Amino acid sequence: MADINLDDLSLKELKALQSQIAKAISTFEERRKRNALSELEDKARQYGFTLAELTGTTVPRKRASPGAKFVNPDNPAETWSGRGRKPRWFENALEAGKSVDDLRV
Repeated sequence: MADINLDDLSLKELKALQSQIAKAISTFEERRKRNALSELEDKARQYGFTLAELTGTTVPRKRASPGAKFVNPDNPAETWSGRGRKPRWFENALEAGKSVDDLRV
């Protein structure tokens, strides 16, 4: 590393250097992790595997939406999957004499 004579720098240059050092310190651990991960992925690839295959970790899949099972007869834009709390329109329709089958999609 090159020696820097701090006495030769202006206040503006010293503050810029201080800012650069603070940033380098705060990101040091993250850079080391990224480098280690990259090396491990390269090594796994050399053996014909992915790192996820070797560690048994996978990216979690997003669950598919359950889809609508019931629709509001007064407003078809309002639907309910049948999971969770019953929407007010669903309960109001039942109280008004509709059956659950009347509300099915």
